[in-house]
Amino acid sequence: MSTIESVLAQYEKNKQAASDNANRVSSEERLKKFFAPILPKGKQNDEKRIRILPTKDGSTPFVEVYFHEIQVDGKWVKLYDPAQDGKRSPLNEVRQALLDTGKEADKETAKMYRSRKFYIVKVIDRENEQDGVKFWRFKDNYKGEGILDKIFPIFKNKGDITDIQNGRDLIVSLSLSKSGNGRDYTTISSVFPDDPTPLHEDSKIADEWVSDALKWSDVYSKKGEDYLELVAMGEIPKWDTNLNKWVAGGSAEATIGGDTSDDVVDPQADEDPDDNLPF
Repeated sequence: MSTIESVLAQYEKNKQAASDNANRVSSEERLKKFFAPILPKGKQNDEKRIRILPTKDGSTPFVEVYFHEIQVDGKWVKLYDPAQDGKRSPLNEVRQALLDTGKEADKETAKMYRSRKFYIVKVIDRENEQDGVKFWRFKDNYKGEGILDKIFPIFKNKGDITDIQNGRDLIVSLSLSKSGNGRDYTTISSVFPDDPTPLHEDSKIADEWVSDALKWSDVYSKKGEDYLELVAMGEIPKWDTNLNKWVAGGSAEATIGGDTSDDVVDPQADEDPDDNLPF
């Protein structure tokens, strides 16, 4: 490649990066875009009210996405599995390598590296309507006891609860549970539909919410292969501004950079893992 070709390639790359950054929300704004139903400290029960927004094409509002749940620097985080985009997945490679040994102990360890199905749905948080659309991410439950399993019967019995004029708010009941390690975490004990109501009394606001172009991928991060590679190796990723890439860091103090979407408190973070899956 000639010098001029290198300069042009660099320019186009930086131009594309600038365009991508312009389309992303700031870290502060991103934090407002998560709906995380968490019990306030000291409360055993509470309720949240949400409205699931309809999709433009009439498709299901529940998007299926796979994430790895793994500890990084002592914190449980959810890392997007690039395999669903047909890309290399270092964490899946570790899992397969462990399974290939045929050892029972390695089979158990491999469970830590398996990606799990989550649902992401676009909602309005009735307590914080000023924040606009938010995204609620929750785990699939193969036993049929998950959040979607509580919402599905409402669709079946009440019809399209996302309808702009005759849809229904959902009342999400929260309760405190205790995991095997003794830590408390928030669970969704029940989900009930309210009476039919318009999405908003002001049709202009309702239209703005429905037509909002923000996608879940603008809010939840997709870490690159270099980051996942370091996690797969048991390292703590650190952003090196000089090298402009993730490198192995040695401590929590050294871990910098990145976005905040993996730092949002997960109400089910301390829930006992569902490792006894039938596969």
